[in-house]
Amino acid sequence: MIADDYDSVAKLWTNSNGVGVNPDDSKENISKYLQRNPNTSFVAVENGEIVGAILAGHDGYRGFIHHTAVSSLHRGKGIGTKLVNAAVNAIRNEGINKVVLVAFKTNTLGNSFWEKQGFKVREDLYYRDLRINR
Repeated sequence: MIADDYDSVAKLWTNSNGVGVNPDDSKENISKYLQRNPNTSFVAVENGEIVGAILAGHDGYRGFIHHTAVSSLHRGKGIGTKLVNAAVNAIRNEGINKVVLVAFKTNTLGNSFWEKQGFKVREDLYYRDLRINR
């Protein structure tokens, strides 16, 4: 994924149930993220159209998957699995040993997908955040 993919990818995320897009996911912020993590995010293209995308990277210690989506018209073809494998392998190649993600509890389809990919639910912690710029 490159910054020029942003408009198509943002449209895909926005149109995918269960993907939590917010103002922090601006073109500027995603471009900064891709500059810091140039080798770990991917798009899937069919007939010149982006039909899947995964935003992933690391902080030098942990790998993170932020947004993953496949167009509803292209699901069931293994695109999501290929995107996850590409991101996880890229993160592994950068020397990172663990990848984490956050999924909404109500995202049944997404949580089923992540379980099939081998990601397990952690029951021993809380996800917390703090908005520092409003």
